[in-house]
Formats: sequence, C-alpha cells, structure tokens
Amino acid sequence: MIRDFTFRDRYSPEDLRRIVEILRNPDGGCPWDIEQTHSSIRKNFIEETYEACDAIDRKDDEALCEELGDVLLQVLLHARMAEERGAFSLDDVADGEAKKLIYRHPHVFSDVTVSGSAEVLSNWDVLKKAEKRQKDLKDELDAVPRTFPALMRGEKLSKRAVKAGALTDSLPDTVEECRKAFEAWEKTPADRTAFGELLLVLTRAAYLAEIDAEEALSFASDDFTRSMR
Repeated sequence: MIRDFTFRDRYSPEDLRRIVEILRNPDGGCPWDIEQTHSSIRKNFIEETYEACDAIDRKDDEALCEELGDVLLQVLLHARMAEERGAFSLDDVADGEAKKLIYRHPHVFSDVTVSGSAEVLSNWDVLKKAEKRQKDLKDELDAVPRTFPALMRGEKLSKRAVKAGALTDSLPDTVEECRKAFEAWEKTPADRTAFGELLLVLTRAAYLAEIDAEEALSFASDDFTRSMR
C-alpha cells in the first residue's frame, strides 16, 4: 500500500502527476498500469482525444472537462514511462512546449509587429519550417504523420503543396480537376487508386474553399444518421 499520499477535497495537476507516479510504482502500484507501455496505450490516446472532440462538437462543458482530464492522464502516463527509462520527463515536455510557444510568438515575446491573425499564421509557418529544418516541399510532406485520418492527411498534404506553388491555388481549376478525377474513376469504379485520387483532389478543393474535409464528412455523417432514423 502506498502511504506517502495526502487525500484532499480538491486535487491539483501536480497531485495528478503524483497519482500517476504511484500507479506506476512496482512497489504497491497498480499491476495493470505498471504493465502498460507507450504502444499498449497508443489507441487509448487516440480514443480519448476523439471523445474530447465529441464533447466540443456537442458543446458539453461538463463532458469536455472530464475528457480533457482523460487526455491529460494520457500525457502524464507517457511522460512518466519516458522518465522511468531515462528518456525525458514531464518537465522536459513543458520546457520544450514553452520554448516553442515563445519562439513562434515573436510578436508577443519580442519586438516583431504583425498586422493580424493572417500574418501571425504566415510567420508561424516560416518559423516552424526553420525550427524543423524543413528545406523543401519533400521535407514538409514527409513531416505530415501517416497516422492522421486519411482525409485530414490528404488535406494537410494538399495545403502544403499549394502553399509551395506545386499545385494550383485556384478553386475553379481544382473543381475541374475533381470532375476529371470523378470521370476517371467512373470508368473503372473498382479501381482503388482512381477513387483515392478523387478523394485526394477533393481534400484540396475543401482546403481552397476553406472547409475542413474531416469535419465536413463527420457532420454529413451525423445528418445522414438523423435522416435514416
């Protein structure tokens, strides 16, 4: 039994960090928590994040508060696992994120002047590329995680290619490409590659139309579910 723990009426983030440390302690901790690895709880991280997003969509503050706690728990667990093997700690995570935010907000923490949000985002992209040492479009595309949902990944790739000038930024031209891609797939409807190319150009059209493709499909699925009921 863990004895060096103080029960409180209200707990702080530091208390939660201590609870995770206790759960992972081989001397009196939880057998299940002790057995977990980064890989074994990887799916949990994804599920908890989606549940938090669901609470946001439902505008449910009570649920969002709870789900953010579950996401925070995942962060604390991964940080604790890393600390146990001497890789990094939660303090390192916080330090790295703090330095990143300071570096990418020179208009707040330095003497850089910006005209508005658009210039903030533009500067952010420039600073991020420098920070990540991304020299060309290949580096930028390689940096998009393969673990993203497919529509989200396609839109990210399209966005970076458009910004680099490798693809047109004209929505009408892209809509025309959508038509051609649809016609190509229509000729061979069983062709997975042709259908994938159609979806990819659709994600580019969504980006140029300032629509989040992943959200659009999600909301359309909600509408479909309601109509089927």
